[in-house]
Amino acid sequence: MTNAADLEFVSLTKRYGNTVAVDAISHHFKAGTYACLLGPSGCGKSSTLRMIAGHEEVSDGAIVLSGRDISHLPPARRGTAMMFQSYALFPHLNVRDNVAFSLRMAGQDKATRLARADEMLDLVEMTQYADRKPDQLSGGQQQRVALARALITRPQVLLLDEPLSALDPFLRVRMRTELKRLQRDLGISFIHVTHGQDEALALADEIIVMNDARIEQAGPAREVFNAPRTAFVARFMGGHNVLHLPQGRIALRSDVMSVTAPEAGRIDGRITGIEYQGTYVALISVVAGDQEVTALLPEREFFQNPRELGEVIGLGWDDRAAHPISA
Repeated sequence: MTNAADLEFVSLTKRYGNTVAVDAISHHFKAGTYACLLGPSGCGKSSTLRMIAGHEEVSDGAIVLSGRDISHLPPARRGTAMMFQSYALFPHLNVRDNVAFSLRMAGQDKATRLARADEMLDLVEMTQYADRKPDQLSGGQQQRVALARALITRPQVLLLDEPLSALDPFLRVRMRTELKRLQRDLGISFIHVTHGQDEALALADEIIVMNDARIEQAGPAREVFNAPRTAFVARFMGGHNVLHLPQGRIALRSDVMSVTAPEAGRIDGRITGIEYQGTYVALISVVAGDQEVTALLPEREFFQNPRELGEVIGLGWDDRAAHPISA
């Protein structure tokens, strides 16, 4: 199933009355990309996804898929499919009929639609559950059924709205692997909305960080994490310190910070928190200007030289690890 196509936003805008939910964003998604729209609640990511799907009207701008403007087409004619956060399975239909439902609405004959449903169930490894009702399935199994139902229309782009939020943490990690495998096998683009940084980093070829209705930064996952351009991106992605120094504002990964004796580093800080995190121990300290700095120390290193709350320490870093950022 290879049906990949480029997707582009051209000054895409969504207004609700006087409120601007999405503010003239432009972005090009290459065909076959796993992209995550990442940001806090209210930043515009879900409104963006719903405009792609056709469940929200575009106020201004355009959505272009495979060279055609789909902005004002009905959902069924766009070449997209959406998997909702709630999964929205029909409780009175068995798994096979849930998956086949959209083909039934399109007038496909029963034999064809059920055969296609079985193909999709095989793809998501749910064949043995074809005759069960949704309430007889676990959350992860319901998610697989919802995926199969979305994919049966052979979309060029699959849209996923917080698809893992209803799952327990263990299953969430497992399903991340399954989603990535499925996207690679199909070769189509997945556009995945999440507010979870770990989820985006684990899944995405490309991360689009949204803030206040705009795109704050977009690029390969590793680039966005390692080289944030703004204080917001550095803080929201996590794992970074944002410091205001005489030479300007910089972002520093917490795991590149070194801990030394007082006055032996670049700045001194007083330890206000110590968190054991398994592989690492996080030392949280306050430095000049009432700025909070976190240093992640390997567990062995910390316990070879334990620190105490209230202790003053020196903090250092390599110049190459510091990234200048804007406000």
